[in-house]
This record gives sequence, structure tokens and C-alpha cells, in this order.
Amino acid sequence: MFFVKGAKTTRVIQEKRIIHKRLWGNELKDKKRTETALKAGEDRAILLGLGMVLSSVMMYFVICITMVHAYADSVLTEETTCTFLNSTLTKDINCSYSCGSECWRSSKYPCLQVYVSLNTTGRIGLLSHNEEMLDVSTECFYVPKCQKDHTALRVLIQNISEHLKMHQQVTCYHDSSEHQGSILLNRLYGSTSVFHSLFWPSCMLSGGTLIILMVKLTRYLSILCEQIGKVPK
Repeated sequence: MFFVKGAKTTRVIQEKRIIHKRLWGNELKDKKRTETALKAGEDRAILLGLGMVLSSVMMYFVICITMVHAYADSVLTEETTCTFLNSTLTKDINCSYSCGSECWRSSKYPCLQVYVSLNTTGRIGLLSHNEEMLDVSTECFYVPKCQKDHTALRVLIQNISEHLKMHQQVTCYHDSSEHQGSILLNRLYGSTSVFHSLFWPSCMLSGGTLIILMVKLTRYLSILCEQIGKVPK
């Protein structure tokens, strides 16, 4: 009887050990799976942060070589008030428009010349709509997109002229040193537009950097907790 009970006890202990090993093995597997999943998630988060940082750097590069460069080189920055004097439709300007692949046809539009007087200095000059129009023509206030119907272009320019006549006092921009005689009605690359253009890349750069720092901090705290747990009490 004693040997039978001893054998049963040994069998029960062995079964308990087997069950314990299985449970411990399952726990280790689950722990490894959890660590693998967490590591994969952290790697994706770091890749997302790096992608955001690289995208923001590329956006900074594009904005700096276009908008910021044009803003820094512009001399028509002095803001003042201009008094509208007169507007005149002068000679027709020839232009060309695309009619298909390697097909170009000619049309024309009237040149609208707008004269204004600076209230600060009294200087009289030609008004341009913005820097883009000034680069195309120093004489015409607005250069429309060329199209087949030149009558429609004339009507468009006449409407612009009538609209300007309704405003005797307008805000304009000029060169305070008077090295540039042109006057602008609107600035494409003002301080406000540059700020708004740089705001979103800055937010993306900050967000990407914050994601990377948070992942690194999480990994550091995880390793620190694991080392503390291994310290014998």
C-alpha cells in the first residue's frame, strides 16, 4: 500500500510539473508575442515620425527656395495708401494659347494701365496687380490667361477697370528707396502668407519629433522597469 501511494504521489507531482511547464511555456510564448507586437508597433511609430520629419524638411526646402526667397528679394514692401487717378485701355497685346498637342494659336487682349498717386510722397506711378503680373508686364495692370475669345478678354479687362474706379483709396505697396518705380496692389508673398506656409511644416516637424521621442522614452522606461524587476529583494 505504501508503494502504491508513493507511486500515485509521484505521478501527481509529475503531472503538476508537466502542467506547470506547459503553462509557463504558454506564458513565455504569450509574452514573446506581446513583446514582438509592441516592438513592431514601436517600429511603425518611429517610421511614421521619421516620415513626418523628412516630409516637413522637404516642404521647408521647397517653400524656402520659392516663397521665402521671393519675399526676401522683394523691394516693394512699403505699405501705404494710394489714390486712384485713372485707368486706360491701351494697345492690344498679342498672346498665344494651346489648341492641342503641339498646336498654338494667337489671340490678343487689351493692356489696362492704371495710374495711382502715393499719398505719402505724391509720386505717380503705374499700378500692378501683384509680383507675378509685374514680372510678365511692367505696363499692364493685369495679364489674363490667353484664350480664343478675345472679346471675352476685353470684357474681363473692362470689368476690372470699372471695379477699380469704384475705389478711390486703396492700400498699395512700393519701394521706399524709389529704386523700383512700380507699385503693387497685392503682395503674393507677404509676411502673413509666409507665416501660414511655414506653420504647417512646423507642426508636422514637431509632431514627428514628438512621436520619436515618446517611443524612445517608452522603450527606456520599459528596459528600466525590467532591470528593476530583476534586482533581488
